[in-house]
Amino acid sequence: MNDATMTKADLVEEVIRITELPRKESEAIVETIFDSIISALQTGDKIEIRGFGSFRTRQRRGRIGRNPKTGAKVQVPPKRIPFFKPSKELKDFVNTNSAHAAAAPPEPSSQD
Repeated sequence: MNDATMTKADLVEEVIRITELPRKESEAIVETIFDSIISALQTGDKIEIRGFGSFRTRQRRGRIGRNPKTGAKVQVPPKRIPFFKPSKELKDFVNTNSAHAAAAPPEPSSQD
């Protein structure tokens, strides 16, 4: 299993590599994308990126929780949480080079 993590700095480096733009402009591009997604989620909008997936918020109900230190019951208020749903294309891309694809049976030949 690969434990590599791509960071925001890695994304900036990738933008620099592909576009050959200066670092400041590449950082602005990455920041703008993230800021736009966050702003849309804050206002309750849904973000749909074809071929990648969609971001939206889900409402989490309030509940009674427990303080792990004291064991006392605590009221946890309802809140909105961000939710990402990957597209079918993204799921297929992720699984293309995995063991699932290698173990798939060969497609039938078109010989009659």
